[in-house]
Amino acid sequence: MKVVKHSGYYYLAHSFRSGGKVVHREKYLGKGLPKNLKEIREAFLRECMQSIFKKLDAIRKNFRIEWKKYPESIKKELLIDLSISFTYNTNAIEGSTITLHETEDIIKRKISPNKPLRDVQETINHSKTFFKAINEKSELSSDMLLRWHKEIFSDTKQDIAGRFRDYLVRVGNYRAPDWQEVNKLMKEFFKWLNKREKAVHAVGACSQSALQV
Repeated sequence: MKVVKHSGYYYLAHSFRSGGKVVHREKYLGKGLPKNLKEIREAFLRECMQSIFKKLDAIRKNFRIEWKKYPESIKKELLIDLSISFTYNTNAIEGSTITLHETEDIIKRKISPNKPLRDVQETINHSKTFFKAINEKSELSSDMLLRWHKEIFSDTKQDIAGRFRDYLVRVGNYRAPDWQEVNKLMKEFFKWLNKREKAVHAVGACSQSALQV
């Protein structure tokens, strides 16, 4: 989605695929950009995505019906498999040496590979925290995030476990926010997120969260 200008007037323009075709829509903004452009953009996006959200809701409804039919033992196995995939992909981003097959051995069969003990322990802790997270009923918050972070890293990285960073970070040309601002920024993010979750579709809230972070 982008802001375009035609004949001296501003519009929001958004193109998306629907029914095998590319659909283009525009929303009139006026001669100048409104102060609440962000809110207008979000409302317009929800409007454009309604057909997709309806399909996702139908998929979720059918899944819940089918999920209830599964025996508890099968549900447990499926969730374990999900935790294996999620744990592997999360840790791989952070440079873990544990492969997907080894992650399955650690979590499902309690077999430890010949790899650094730190990577093995973080794999175990991450899987345990994953199950706590999916069963959590409270609203997400900075305190909850730090608690999970501590549970994952308390055995391997005690100096950072359960804490926001207190040092500067630069990756290539990207410079992360100053560490002195991190605590405030995270609280603002969760306040924004919990408000959005009540106002927009869950998929929309997730995608917007990725952009915010």
